[in-house]
Order: sequence, then C-alpha cells, then structure tokens
Amino acid sequence: MRRRSAFASRLLRTGGVGETPALVGDLRRSILTGDQQPGTPIPIDEVAAFFEVSPIPVREALRTLLAEGLVEHRPHVGYSVAKLTFSEFKELYDVRQALESAALRAAAALAGPVHDTQVRAAHAQLGEAIERGDERAYDAAARRFHLALIVPSGMQRLVTMYESAWNITEPARPMSHVPDDDRAAMHADHERMVAAFIARDADTLVAEADLHYARLRTAISRFADDPERFVDPA
Repeated sequence: MRRRSAFASRLLRTGGVGETPALVGDLRRSILTGDQQPGTPIPIDEVAAFFEVSPIPVREALRTLLAEGLVEHRPHVGYSVAKLTFSEFKELYDVRQALESAALRAAAALAGPVHDTQVRAAHAQLGEAIERGDERAYDAAARRFHLALIVPSGMQRLVTMYESAWNITEPARPMSHVPDDDRAAMHADHERMVAAFIARDADTLVAEADLHYARLRTAISRFADDPERFVDPA
C-alpha cells in the first residue's frame, strides 16, 4: 500500500460520520497548529481521499487559504504550505506591532472589569503552559492573551488583520525555538502589560508592548538562517 504524504498523514477531520467535511477549517487548523512544516507539498488527490470528497472542493478550500497567505501555488507544481523569507516573516511582526499599538490605546480607554478578568485569565494560562513546558499550549495562550488586550478596542477590522498577520507566521512555529530564559522574560513583559492594562495606562501599556516586540525580534533573529522554516532570498 502506498504511504500517505507528509501533509495527508497529519490531517485531522473534525466533523462526524455523515457530516459534510469542514475543509477550510480543518486544513487551516492543521497548518496553524504547526503540524505542517513550511514548504510541505499539499497533494490534492490525497486530501480529497482523506475527506472523502472530490478534488473540486479541496481546490476551492486551498484557494481560500491562498488568499489568507497560508498556502502558496506554483503553476505546474501545485500547492504547498506557505514558506516565507525571513525578511517577510519579520515584516509581519512589524505589522502586528503597529496594529497592536493602535488597538491598545483604544482598548485602554474602553475596557471594563470583564476585560480585566479575561486578560488575567489568559495571562494565567500562559504561566501554566510555561510551567508544563507545553509549546502548543503556550502558542495558543499567547494568542489569547494578545487578543484579550486588543479586542476591547472594538476595532474589529483591525483585529481581523492582526489575526491574519499572526496566522501567516504560525507554520514556522517561532516560539518553539525560544529558549526558556527568553520565554520567562517575555512572560514578565506580559505581566507588566497586564498591570498597565488594568490601570488604564495607555502610554505604559504601549511602551511595554514595544519592549516585548523588541525582545521577540531578538529571539526570532536567532533562527533567521533556518532553511526548514524560511526561503533563501538568494
């Protein structure tokens, strides 16, 4: 029996028996969880067989993910998980920082007690993930934390753009390469951001976020030359 490809072998189907498969959601989830390494080919026929559908809806789903920046397509070659240059990857962190800074100022003015509770809970989940050494839980909790800080802004279009920029960097699994000491320092950044958020101190909140992004850039620069994660710009 022919072995399934690396991409198809890591797929999961969330729907039950007899349900129409959630192709876009399941394919997106597989990529965002880091199960699919950047550059991994996506064989349409195997994906279709896994979900028990024809290749047509698979192509439609992949076109949606292409628009989201999660996959790429080369004529006469096919689809693959998107693989960025390090410069493109770093640029997306710049985008995230700019969007987050704008949203944090608005959030500090509009947030209420329920948002404080959500931010504290997300920060606690981050700490628990660090204690367990659970990288996947840490990635998920980090996203929840940053979103908890900016959602009170009410700037839904900005939040959507922010999530999109975050998603495109996820296949490279950046936080999986961050040493424990750096991760602890980032968690301390988060703690100061929580305090500034609860105090509704927008200037301090943005300043702490900027410090956090500077630390992130230093951390990710250490694996800028990793050929498994980034395209050689040459």
